Amino acid sequence: MPKMKTKSGAKKRFIVRGSGSIKRSQAFKRHILTKKTTKTKRQLRGMETMHPSDVAHVRAMMPYA
Repeated sequence: MPKMKTKSGAKKRFIVRGSGSIKRSQAFKRHILTKKTTKTKRQLRGMETMHPSDVAHVRAMMPYA
């Protein structure tokens, strides 16, 4: 049976930690930042943990992660 391919969009967006949880970056931080408050932009910094209901979808896209 051939190897399964990893979705290239998923490998660019998600990082699997050693514990198995998945990190993702925050949305709404790319453009149109002038109308967003400083507080909003500050709270959008950093990475988030993937919600448990979405983990199965990401694992299917990244079979070897």
